[in-house]
Amino acid sequence: MLLHIEGLLSKSEVAQCRQALAQAQWTDGRETVGPQGALVKHNKQLPIDSPVGRDLGQFILQKLYQHPQFMAAALPLRTVPPLFNSYAGGEHYGLHVDGAVRLLPNSHVSLRTDVSSTLFLTEPDDYDGGELQVIDTYGAHEIKLPAGDLILYPSTSLHQVLPVTRGERVCSFFWTQSMVRDAFKRSMLFELDGHIQSLRQQVGDNAAVLGLTGHYHNLLRQWTEM
Repeated sequence: MLLHIEGLLSKSEVAQCRQALAQAQWTDGRETVGPQGALVKHNKQLPIDSPVGRDLGQFILQKLYQHPQFMAAALPLRTVPPLFNSYAGGEHYGLHVDGAVRLLPNSHVSLRTDVSSTLFLTEPDDYDGGELQVIDTYGAHEIKLPAGDLILYPSTSLHQVLPVTRGERVCSFFWTQSMVRDAFKRSMLFELDGHIQSLRQQVGDNAAVLGLTGHYHNLLRQWTEM
């Protein structure tokens, strides 16, 4: 499931993030991947221990966990603190699949990467190229969103960032371990939750809506891994 979440950050919040990132020290993005990834990754990235990245990441996590659409789609158990990257001057990240397991910074806790997210921090008109291309059974999807918007997609997807030929593309990216491992089950729960919320707005909490809500939670109870 590809999900576009609009306006996770306001324009003023994006501007504050960009101002902080402009003062940060960026490094070669290949420092954070293995030898296979280093062959196709050409960008700049904030170090994992960057104080700026840590503070902005915590702010983004707070916004995420307050957003009902993200919570309903990802059903997060835990999330890697957001990281930040920059592409300019032809930089790109070739076709790859995200690693299946990530270690949380400064801990011995690992998480399984079920859901990948990219939060755009640059307006589409400010750069050429730089589309996030996600490939699934329906073909290749090229994604280039307004600043403050987020795209969520399964971490199992083959994907790449196309070369940036003008300007600079700045994004935050991170991974989430879902309480529901199976992407198809997560998608069904998300759709069911959406239909329930729509019915509640139309008819209120009548017996049928309450019954569907019960089915949703029983399915979640059946499929959840904690």
